[in-house]
Amino acid sequence: MKVFITILAVLGIFQADAFVPTIKSGTKFIPTTVRGGSSVSPSSFRVSSSAVTLRSSTTDDSASEEKQAAAFPTPTNQIVQKVAVAGATGRTGKLVVEELLKRNVQVVAMVRSLETAAEQLVNVTSNSNLEIQQCDLTNENALSKALQGCDAAVWCATGFSDAPSTSLLEKAKRLLKIVVAPKQSIDAVGVPAMANILLSQVQKTSSSYPKLVMLSSAGVTRPSWSDAKKQKLAGCADIPIVRLNPFGILDVKAESEQKLRDSGVNYCIVRPCGLNDNWPAGARPVFSQGDVAVGRINRQDVAKVLCDVLTLEEACDKTFEVVGLAGYPPPLEIAPALKRLKTDAQGISEAEIEAMYAVMQQLLPGEKQDAAALAMGQTYEQLDKGETGRLGERGTENAEAAAPKPTNV
Repeated sequence: MKVFITILAVLGIFQADAFVPTIKSGTKFIPTTVRGGSSVSPSSFRVSSSAVTLRSSTTDDSASEEKQAAAFPTPTNQIVQKVAVAGATGRTGKLVVEELLKRNVQVVAMVRSLETAAEQLVNVTSNSNLEIQQCDLTNENALSKALQGCDAAVWCATGFSDAPSTSLLEKAKRLLKIVVAPKQSIDAVGVPAMANILLSQVQKTSSSYPKLVMLSSAGVTRPSWSDAKKQKLAGCADIPIVRLNPFGILDVKAESEQKLRDSGVNYCIVRPCGLNDNWPAGARPVFSQGDVAVGRINRQDVAKVLCDVLTLEEACDKTFEVVGLAGYPPPLEIAPALKRLKTDAQGISEAEIEAMYAVMQQLLPGEKQDAAALAMGQTYEQLDKGETGRLGERGTENAEAAAPKPTNV
């Protein structure tokens, strides 16, 4: 029971300070989220654990305003002035670029194609804080040049390298879909290289903020679980992406994560579940650990989390999953939820993992809430209605159609 309550607290479902305060007569309700317009994202700021500020109508206004201002943390651009984004023209990467620019942070968009960048970043190309650099993410010299002067970086790239060093034979095999597991992935090469560069160029102080934030994926460790563990946690171990693991992409991500942990740089690894642009944006992020989460989250919400953790000591050296709980508003800050999570060095017990799994299974979309019954490419809604997904029946899916392609970097 103790472990279960602990997990509820980690997820933010049970919070002792979440009760609505009693408002006595003669007091005013002073909202703390009005920041002068919609251009300011509340997720850019951290506030105190109190959701509201109560004051007597006779309280001195200036003193109260000073207290309210003190409750907000330093804005993002006063902690990180310049951030590099790898995979800046990808579906999530471009949202990270846009979010950072909204926070008045200088951005180095690391791209493979300048033409693609002009198309994908058309809404922000005129922003004076944006610098677009053509960069091969598997080339250390190119990475070092792009990262020059940056305070931190966000890794949003994935896929397999089409760099000039790739042989014509390998490219031909890939076009003919002969290759199953390419020798070189962007993640496995680029992530540790970027970590080492940031370690030497940036992390020379005692700062405890993440210097490299990696966009990974939920499910990366599940292919390596024992048969007994897979059976016990079938609701997350027998889902399509884990069952099929096209091109071994989950193994590549897991390997890249570990290389980042071993690098010595301050990091944060974010593992979103089910990236879905049709899922409501602005949903409440629910964080978990142990790689047992299944569900959905909008890419816009993922982008905000990736930007938020750049300025959160509570996120440093931690790996966590995140889903979006539709119908619940996002919190004013995610720091309290992340503070409850453990660092990777601390680890979590099997009992904690099982308790986390039991809670997360209740947050699944749909009515049947049976992720293991899904076919790849099938939605929870289609499962509820008995409809076949876009890639065929479960067990006969065309996994290659859903396999990762070379990233647009």
